[in-house]
Amino acid sequence: MDQIPLSVLFGALAFLIILSAFFSGSETGLMTLNRYRLRHLVRARHPAAIRAQKLLERPDRLIGLILLGNNFVNILASTLTAVIAVRLIGEAGLVIGAALLTLVILIFAEVTPKTLAALHPERVAFPAAFIYGPLLWLMYPFVWVVNSIANALLKIIGVRPEESSADALSQEELRTVVLEAGAMIPKRHQDMLLNILDLEKVTVEDIMIPRKEVTGINLEDDWNTIVRQITSSQYTRLPVFRDSIDNVVGFIHLRKVLPLLKRNRLDKQTLESLIKEPLFVPENTPLNRQLLNFQRERRRVGLVVDEYGDIQGLVTLEDILEEVVGEFTTDPLTSSRDCIPEEDGSFLVSGTTNVRDLNRALDMELPTDGPKTLNGLVLEYLEDIPEPGTSVLLAGYPIDIVQTKGNLVKTLRVHADKRRVNQPEV
Repeated sequence: MDQIPLSVLFGALAFLIILSAFFSGSETGLMTLNRYRLRHLVRARHPAAIRAQKLLERPDRLIGLILLGNNFVNILASTLTAVIAVRLIGEAGLVIGAALLTLVILIFAEVTPKTLAALHPERVAFPAAFIYGPLLWLMYPFVWVVNSIANALLKIIGVRPEESSADALSQEELRTVVLEAGAMIPKRHQDMLLNILDLEKVTVEDIMIPRKEVTGINLEDDWNTIVRQITSSQYTRLPVFRDSIDNVVGFIHLRKVLPLLKRNRLDKQTLESLIKEPLFVPENTPLNRQLLNFQRERRRVGLVVDEYGDIQGLVTLEDILEEVVGEFTTDPLTSSRDCIPEEDGSFLVSGTTNVRDLNRALDMELPTDGPKTLNGLVLEYLEDIPEPGTSVLLAGYPIDIVQTKGNLVKTLRVHADKRRVNQPEV
């Protein structure tokens, strides 16, 4: 060792520090790879991604290889430093050499490469994967010995390295991923993805058309009234009943009825032959399940019933889809008499307005886990029928009672200072 020139020793030491930086940086790069992007690249047949994923299938082996190499070069570098220090200063140089080597390794072989790898993991990990594949095959006997001892110790505490955990995301974690995607996902698409995640939290009761607003054909009406209702209806499918919706018979599709009416071949008997039996939907059915039910049954509309079998309202496939993509046309709430904008920025709102519709139309955050209508929300809060002129503060929003009728709050003035009224897309 004394005959080796100092220049060669310094060169070897520099090379060992570079190797140490490679092992440290590649370890951080491989372990911080985005597993979902990695799987995407693997499906795209990216060569480096395929090698990296294969290495990460057994992280214990990969870590064993990296640490074996890193510790070997660091110990060898320490030995060379001691030799150089003794030759330059003498035995007193051992302490100085150890201090300098610690500082050099810390800066150039640990902090710097690991920071670079954490910021740009693919740029570090993918080239390293080409090296670690053959190196693992070459060093496998040594890695196997080290890992066997380490894994035996892990099994004592109940950890089995071969059973790598699946990187499955929970719903809330997936929501965070979507929210933090930023400019990578357009805002409208981001909202749609979040709405899909929320489908299982919303039930058909939350979005149904209330019973009192359901329009249909009463078979007990005279024929002229039925014809007038068929020709003037804005809906494609109508419920058919006798006397009241409680005696529902089924649904008719107006596209099948109108051609017969046009050819004067429609009468009450023919109309009854075109009725399709109704689909009943429990009110607590989550929207994601009901969407699948509609698909399985090949239906687009169903009657919502409570636990006693009483009809509470009507839900359509369009209602569910609008929970994902938003209103298909101008928001029906802000464009109807149920929500009238005032000059002071407030809105005159009907008490029967659905709270979810109001939140969506005025960008409010009224609670939706209780009553479904604004009237119900106010009555639950006050626990009494309020007098006109009463003001309440619901979820931070001032709401004034404008008109009551019997046991119903008919009209309210809603102050939504943070509102953002949804506009139709052009």
